[in-house]
Amino acid sequence: MTRIALAFILAFSGMALADTKVDRLVNDERRALNTIPESRLAGYLEEVGIGIRYTRDWLDVQKPRKFGDGWKCLAEALYFEARGESVKGQFAVAEVIMNRVDNPRFPGSVCGVINQGTGRKFACQFTYTCDGKKEVISEQRAYRRVSKIAKLMTGGADRPLTDGATHYHTRQVSPDWSRVFPRTATIGVHHFYRLTTRLSQN
Repeated sequence: MTRIALAFILAFSGMALADTKVDRLVNDERRALNTIPESRLAGYLEEVGIGIRYTRDWLDVQKPRKFGDGWKCLAEALYFEARGESVKGQFAVAEVIMNRVDNPRFPGSVCGVINQGTGRKFACQFTYTCDGKKEVISEQRAYRRVSKIAKLMTGGADRPLTDGATHYHTRQVSPDWSRVFPRTATIGVHHFYRLTTRLSQN
């Protein structure tokens, strides 16, 4: 909350901002923040997903820590599912996977979501896990980029791109569920969709 907004609230409620306990607290917070070096503060913000820019230049200079469980599974999924997409498109695919982790209709882990249905040819959720082809990561630069995205996303980065999407497909196909689920976004070559609310039946 900014000082101006705080002043407005206090003035509106009939309280004087000067010499109040709240004023002292705000000033103490400001002094504490001013002691943190700007580069360190920027690092904190990036780690929680604030200030993400969906560009290769921005991503290339990031050095996120190895946050969260399952980032390797997520990096692999992004590599095989979306490495030809823009950075924004790759973040969007990552959002879908993380949204599924949070949805009780799917497994509760990143690796569980990605490998759901694996072992049954073309019956899996992510084609690369059941298409019968060996997964070989041959483009190391692309893998490094998606690894950074995976670390940011499993570390709790915001998910503003797909409005809670749990499904996606390329523009070249039209699965049956795409006519039932509401579309939430189109980014690059993918359309994104959210599960409809399940209604209870008597």
